[in-house]
Amino acid sequence: MDVPPTLQPDDVLRQPTRARLFALLRELARPVATEELAGRLGLHRSGIRVHLERLQAAGMVDRHRLPQPRGRPRDGWSISAEAQPGGERPDAYRELAGWLAASVPARPVRLRELEAAGRRLGRQLTADTSALPLEQRLHAAFAALGFQPRGQPAAPGRMSFALGNCPYRTAVRANQPAICTLHRGLTQGLLDTLAPHAALRTFEPRDPDRAGCLIEIDVTGPSGAASQSETSANIAERSLTARDRSPQGTRRR
Repeated sequence: MDVPPTLQPDDVLRQPTRARLFALLRELARPVATEELAGRLGLHRSGIRVHLERLQAAGMVDRHRLPQPRGRPRDGWSISAEAQPGGERPDAYRELAGWLAASVPARPVRLRELEAAGRRLGRQLTADTSALPLEQRLHAAFAALGFQPRGQPAAPGRMSFALGNCPYRTAVRANQPAICTLHRGLTQGLLDTLAPHAALRTFEPRDPDRAGCLIEIDVTGPSGAASQSETSANIAERSLTARDRSPQGTRRR
């Protein structure tokens, strides 16, 4: 049974179809006809209209009359100026992250600056002094950042992680070389805190929507990995390759 319109907006958006409708209206950023919304979501317009009316009753969307060249005007829908998803004032941090990323030129000098900044930030992300094995501490740090890490087989003296999620994917779509370089710096900063004797041997970006970025760490000491460590230019090259391998590129879907 559908949620009654008297519930709070955050309750209204717990219903999956309504959450998808709200997200789609945010993405399109214009009044959209019921028929178009139904077509984009692959659902019947009568059911879509019921969900839209529930969102309207909760103050999340506004209804408009869209004029047509022929016939009666159609209903159109857009995000309400008073909408408070989750009971909070709206924010656009994901869009802002993408805009900021796109504003950073992927030039070698800027990439080196980003990597250094990321390393400084990474040193502040954890103060873990537990006696757990290093692999468990790194796994916990990556998981806390939203990367969904998975340990991978590695040669003696090394450890390897495949990252199952890219929490920065909105920004990566806008500027993969810059964001992946910043992430590499963050990883180095984590190592500075958790394992000063270790060194980042491999940092291989992948398509942000499919994830799977590979991180390999040499735990025998920095001297063993210095010649293998990748530069910011390598990251930029790998990032572009990862984008090209993706069937859909890095465009926002």
